[in-house]
Amino acid sequence: MTTKRWKLTNDTSYNKLALEEAAELLLNGSTVAFPTETVYGLGADATNKEAVAKIFKAKGRPQDNPLIAHVATKQQLLQLVDNLPVYVDKLIDIFTPGPLTFVLPSNGACAENVTAGLSTIGIRIPDHPVAQALLKYCNIPLAAPSANISGKPSPTTGEHVWTDLNGKIAGLLDAGPTGVGVESTVIDCTQDIPIILRPGGITKEQLEEVIGTTMVDPALANKDEKPKSPGMKYTHYSPEVPLWLIEGDAVRIQSHIDQEHIKNHKVGVIAAADTSALLNADEIISLGENMNEVTANLYDALRRFKQGDVDIILCESFPEEGIGQAVMNRLRKAASEIK
Repeated sequence: MTTKRWKLTNDTSYNKLALEEAAELLLNGSTVAFPTETVYGLGADATNKEAVAKIFKAKGRPQDNPLIAHVATKQQLLQLVDNLPVYVDKLIDIFTPGPLTFVLPSNGACAENVTAGLSTIGIRIPDHPVAQALLKYCNIPLAAPSANISGKPSPTTGEHVWTDLNGKIAGLLDAGPTGVGVESTVIDCTQDIPIILRPGGITKEQLEEVIGTTMVDPALANKDEKPKSPGMKYTHYSPEVPLWLIEGDAVRIQSHIDQEHIKNHKVGVIAAADTSALLNADEIISLGENMNEVTANLYDALRRFKQGDVDIILCESFPEEGIGQAVMNRLRKAASEIK
């Protein structure tokens, strides 16, 4: 399969043509990757079972891992669900378009492989001009998980998508780097009190400012608990090289680096800017000076270390406050060991 890549620019006429061509491919049952404010998504017509099946094939995604349906407006969201709790109405008005996915009772409008046979469906309204424009051109819900090979770090640039899926999908709308850098927050809204199934771009603190008490799936803190979201049981975000998540300060990280150097191992490090400045390793990637920069740069850093460049990656741990909860959730899934 030949993958068409549109590199979007400031040329509005070119961008319009690219969006029209991408929308036509999607309406004809093909798959197209596109940017959202979180990561790039791999889209297909969520009402077309055969089209959705192409997402699973391209990604190598397990069939029991549900997909998120993306829509342009609140009205379109309402067309996919049976009922909407009052608190969801508030959250939609405050946080959408944005990085928040609602798990709600499905009315069956989307294909059964979108929901992996469940009675619920995850839906979100993305906050990216390209995603919004594409959804409006198509005027259908688009099933769109991250546009990467399953298990690898999610793509935050068009180049990441191209590396993983060139030749496996019909098109790629390349608009450069995304914004947030980690996937949307997923909340189960089928109960009186919402439950965070996956931390992401909207924090627990932000949710509670609007609707009060918000629970967190116990499986996020305890690996022995069975996760409520089927997709959370799978390994994600793994780099090519084993990654150790180090709990402690720069002195402790340097101690691990020194121990690996004694074994003649090449060591790569991922850390925030202030920690990076204190370390001596074979290759160091600074994630930035604050948690927003750390979050935005995380997946690119995980992808930059290749087999043969280093033998092991050591990564700093971060405070689990605000967006830090999402960062640490991803790092624990990426890590082969926690030290």
